Amino acid sequence: MSLFIHVPHPHIAARKAAAPVTVAAQAGGGLNARIALRLTAMVGTMPAAYLFTVLALFALPAVLGFSLLPARTLLIVAWISQTFIQLVMLAVLQLGQNIAGTAADKRAEATFLDAESILHECLELQRHLQVQDASGSDVRTLLELNNALTEAIHQKVKAPAPVTASTT
Repeated sequence: MSLFIHVPHPHIAARKAAAPVTVAAQAGGGLNARIALRLTAMVGTMPAAYLFTVLALFALPAVLGFSLLPARTLLIVAWISQTFIQLVMLAVLQLGQNIAGTAADKRAEATFLDAESILHECLELQRHLQVQDASGSDVRTLLELNNALTEAIHQKVKAPAPVTASTT
């Protein structure tokens, strides 16, 4: 007979069945989401930063008042940096960040549920220990009673037999 019945947290069983949340899984297989994630990953690198720096440096001489490049080349550089990168990439990067943020939110929720289930299991352990402590206290009381009775029996056995008057 068990004095304690363990009740596991429901998240533990669900956790075993679920795979970890990834950013790629959040994309849902859609083409737009995959492109946005890929571009977000590519733009968020140092090589992309160096490329954008070089692109900006092409336009710097014209801003300073002299240019070694033809005006048409400067217009193309200005269009790429001001129109394409700022307007188009802004929306693409925002979508990529939204997808990554959704995945991060789901991972944070899973972490919270993991922590909650760990807390539940710790409370179950405490409850189990309390049941054991109470059971141990009962056993201790019975042992003390047993020792007292055993001692009383030993006293009776060791005591000399009372002297009675014999009639002979």
